[in-house]
Amino acid sequence: MTIRFGIIGTNWITESFIEGASEIEDFQLTAIYSRTEEKAKAFAKKHNAEYTYTSLEEMAKSDKIDAVYIASPNAYHAQQSIIFLKNKKHVLTEKAIASNAVEVKQMIAAAKENNVLLMEALKTTFLPNFKVVQENLHKVGKIRRAFVSYCQYSSRYDAYKEGTILNAFKPELSNGALMDIGVYCLYPMVLLFGKPEKVKANSFLLESGVDGEGSIILGYPDMDVILMYSKIANSYIPSEIQGEEGNLLINQMNTPTKVEFIPRKGEVENLTLPQKEASMFYEAQEFIELIKAGKVESSVNSYNVSLSVMEIMDEVRRQTGVVFPADTNK
Repeated sequence: MTIRFGIIGTNWITESFIEGASEIEDFQLTAIYSRTEEKAKAFAKKHNAEYTYTSLEEMAKSDKIDAVYIASPNAYHAQQSIIFLKNKKHVLTEKAIASNAVEVKQMIAAAKENNVLLMEALKTTFLPNFKVVQENLHKVGKIRRAFVSYCQYSSRYDAYKEGTILNAFKPELSNGALMDIGVYCLYPMVLLFGKPEKVKANSFLLESGVDGEGSIILGYPDMDVILMYSKIANSYIPSEIQGEEGNLLINQMNTPTKVEFIPRKGEVENLTLPQKEASMFYEAQEFIELIKAGKVESSVNSYNVSLSVMEIMDEVRRQTGVVFPADTNK
């Protein structure tokens, strides 16, 4: 059962998705959408896609695709996803799945009404070395704290400092550090521990109106989770889950490639598993397998997890003063 994909977006993350998905026998790249015909045709030629579109509605109504991968700017995710969901197409939408929780609820409603699959393309939770963390969580005993760091100096920040504001730093596209990088810290923690009772946040806002970096404390009854993320500085600190009986050390939460268990008493245990370099393979595999099984929701990147994460991000933005134009469309 071959799943014929359409692609929205012709950027580097789309290239990464195609690289990973192409390793799956049942994946077929069929169609490319771009606002300009020239760019659509060039990208289609590069990846051997047969059809190109400059109209989202025409692509959504087409019988040439079964599913679509959406990698446009965050501000467009909800509207574009709903167009395809209403046309009975399965939708894999890049993180962050939408601009706010209201949009996520609208997307979920459209998926349910049309009995098709909607899934957030947050790759971390499908990686073998994240599953290792899940399977070995019990070893640390009573969990008291988790610390997650993902700080990566953006190549676009140099242009920003010179006066050119590129997409990564535009509030009208629902961008910024939390939406682009912080979500990699937050999403796995919500999957592991559920929605917190309390959220405390702090951010440094750029003049454009988005956050350049930030930190969050998620409060649970007997533990806390500390998140640090940035697009304006690097960090080389690994992430860690601290328990009364030991610690799980994760080299990088967005794409973990090394996981160790450090017991309070005893020798360090290397838990690392082999993992494909094309790391987006695993999310594409999940998505395709769900379609083939006739399922309309992932048990991993579920509606509940995606909505909970977005509700937390809405609260973080409320506390730190980050407002998107999309928020006025509630």
